[in-house]
Amino acid sequence: MGLFKDYVSQTRKPEGFLGKMMLSGMNSGHAKMADWGFAHLPKITPAKAVDLGCGGGRNAGELLKMYPKAQVTAIDYSDLSVAKAKEYNKKMIEAGRCAVQQGDVSNLKLPRESFDLATAFETVYFWPGLEKCFAQVAGVLKPGGIFMICNESDGTDATSLKFEKIIDGMRNYTAEQIEEALKKAGFSEVLSDHHPSKPWITVIARK
Repeated sequence: MGLFKDYVSQTRKPEGFLGKMMLSGMNSGHAKMADWGFAHLPKITPAKAVDLGCGGGRNAGELLKMYPKAQVTAIDYSDLSVAKAKEYNKKMIEAGRCAVQQGDVSNLKLPRESFDLATAFETVYFWPGLEKCFAQVAGVLKPGGIFMICNESDGTDATSLKFEKIIDGMRNYTAEQIEEALKKAGFSEVLSDHHPSKPWITVIARK
């Protein structure tokens, strides 16, 4: 259990050799779920988007493809994730369309009311207080901005609840709990969707 726990705990903040192993599979391992989440985005043309808890950088890359005129910022708490995301999006960084930086979602060092879209894939499990962190996201979104959260866990599935007991600091949330925290943080028009055959959820809110 020791090595297994050390490995799966890398989902929280990838570090060292095990963190590199985790990141190497993160982009492909979450791709189908992320693409399902992306399909829920309304028809928008954001000038600036931010991917919070960007992991290996794949989803930031997808935002760059979806919105070819947008500038995308990718944020992660882990140095390793920042390095991997920079490598993945190297061409777009060189083109001036993408920036990757280390950051803490509970204290975002980003310009206020400057983003049209924020995304968070497979990451809110580890955020230190949903309402507090969601308020930080609201602060960097423009009025009318969109915030999308996509999780593999609906907060009730047995597999994720098992990992919650193994990984320190992990907490699974239901769509209803996420919706409530979003509304308390200042978001409105909160909508959620549950995958028909998997425990995946997508929650979209407008500031």
